[in-house]
Amino acid sequence: MPDDDLRELRARLDALDDDLLTLVARRMELVAEVGRMKRAVGRPDRDTGREDEVMARARKAAVRAGVPPDLAVTLLHSLVRASLQVQEHDRVMARGSGAGRTALVIGGEGRMGRWFGRFLRSQGFRVISADPSGPADPREWVDHVADWHGLEADPDLIVVAAPLAATGAILRQLADSRPRGLVFDVGSLKSPLRGAFEALVAAGVRVTSVHPMFGPDVALLSGRHVVFVDVGVPEATEEARALFAPTMAEMVDMSLDDHDRVMGFVLGMSHALNIAFFTALSRSNLPAAALDRISSTTFDAQLDVASRVAGENPRLYYEIQALNAHGSAPLEALRQAIEDVVGCVARRDEEGFVALMEQGSEYLEGLRTRGAQG
Repeated sequence: MPDDDLRELRARLDALDDDLLTLVARRMELVAEVGRMKRAVGRPDRDTGREDEVMARARKAAVRAGVPPDLAVTLLHSLVRASLQVQEHDRVMARGSGAGRTALVIGGEGRMGRWFGRFLRSQGFRVISADPSGPADPREWVDHVADWHGLEADPDLIVVAAPLAATGAILRQLADSRPRGLVFDVGSLKSPLRGAFEALVAAGVRVTSVHPMFGPDVALLSGRHVVFVDVGVPEATEEARALFAPTMAEMVDMSLDDHDRVMGFVLGMSHALNIAFFTALSRSNLPAAALDRISSTTFDAQLDVASRVAGENPRLYYEIQALNAHGSAPLEALRQAIEDVVGCVARRDEEGFVALMEQGSEYLEGLRTRGAQG
């Protein structure tokens, strides 16, 4: 019967899926062994030349097997990223720089606070979460306290992962208590904290500032950036950089003012663009079902980014816009660019419209070229 035949085919597919996962598990075991050998001889985990070879080989093998080459590359790309994640995690654990040391994460129940808790535990730190909201998952922490002020121990490391408005007050309180350990914040903006940094430096605290340019769901730091802002204690900045040394993150040094000026475009303008996009859609009176049926490749890509922005903390995104001393210029540039596009269309100015696109294409091509070289 047809139903029996369908069940049999599905059972055979299930068996093949199980076989595939078994092979993936064997591959991951080999990946871990490769990682150990690389560490033993001092070689980096990532080898882009080898990755290119893997992808080229996948394409050729796919053609021979009658499988679409793009499918093969997609599968291998996922496996390579998983391999890098395993090797990076193992390298961080092998370094064990936190063994016998204590780290305090103030704001430890926020999403980035929990990320830093996991990251520091993987290095061997005993991690204490300080957050009045209580532990979101008690299994994630060695200890939890509602108020860090009452701690008897003096931690070796203090990470301030609180909202930006609260971070300044916390840093000033730390200046008063003068902890012996390294102190850094992980805020998206730095200029609102300038006074707090100055107070900490004057108090003799080993303080620096860190900006992880990724979200809390990131597991692999390869290709991700971590920005370090020296606020006057260079040895503290180097100590913070050392925490990320076992990873494949790209570490960038910036001054406080340069950081916020760049973030006005990298964060502020890009956030505003996506907020404007989904705000215009929500006011269009077009039913979502209709857009879903006739969406285009460009629309789908933009919708994906905008959906992720819409799912973020709106109060954090407001802080990024409103508290950046350098934030108005990027927003004005975005407003002017939209007016230029609208003006070209209204005037039927085809040459002006083409010039806008060609200018942007040339700029983006240069950006891609520099990125590939760097």
